[in-house]
Amino acid sequence: MTADDYLLSHIDPEPPYLHALYRDTHLKLLYPRMASGHLQGRLLKMLVQMIRPQLVLEIGTYSGYSALCMAEGMADGARLLTFEVNDEQEDFTRPWLEGSPYASRIDFRIGDALAEVPRLGLTFDLVFIDADKRRYVDYYEMAMDHLRPGGYILADNTLWDGHVWEEHHRPSDLQTQGICRFNDRVAADPRVQKVILPLRDGLTLIRKND
Repeated sequence: MTADDYLLSHIDPEPPYLHALYRDTHLKLLYPRMASGHLQGRLLKMLVQMIRPQLVLEIGTYSGYSALCMAEGMADGARLLTFEVNDEQEDFTRPWLEGSPYASRIDFRIGDALAEVPRLGLTFDLVFIDADKRRYVDYYEMAMDHLRPGGYILADNTLWDGHVWEEHHRPSDLQTQGICRFNDRVAADPRVQKVILPLRDGLTLIRKND
């Protein structure tokens, strides 16, 4: 038994709908590793249940797995707004979101969150960032502008396969550089409390000060 096998056998089971989505993601999409998966998905659900947000922003929908996990943990009447910049993703993702038990909680939009969110005039309780790593600092600053005091930001992939502490990756890898800039910005930001969880590829939990 591997460590992953042990972990997954000692947490809540993956719901059948999500299991089917994860399998379909691996069969039909490039880079299926981008989907959150069983362990992180159960964590996202629990974090949402703990935070109890009424309005959630997700930047980077991909196959919809993380959106469904967060929506599963949301209370009735709460809403998740999720943006995917890649319009070629829509034909796969939209049916999975709209056919789910949580479709009424999810507003799926194709577009650039950096351009679209400021036009909405909304204030979010929770923001999940899982999109273009080169733009993480931009997503972060935009999220902070539209996050209530005491609200949370979750940022995925912040350890980036360990490349963030391997100096030889930084000069040539723009995505590693983007994550490093983000991690440095958050670490030095007095507006927030933060902790990095070494879960999968790194998940940073950030709380905006009251």
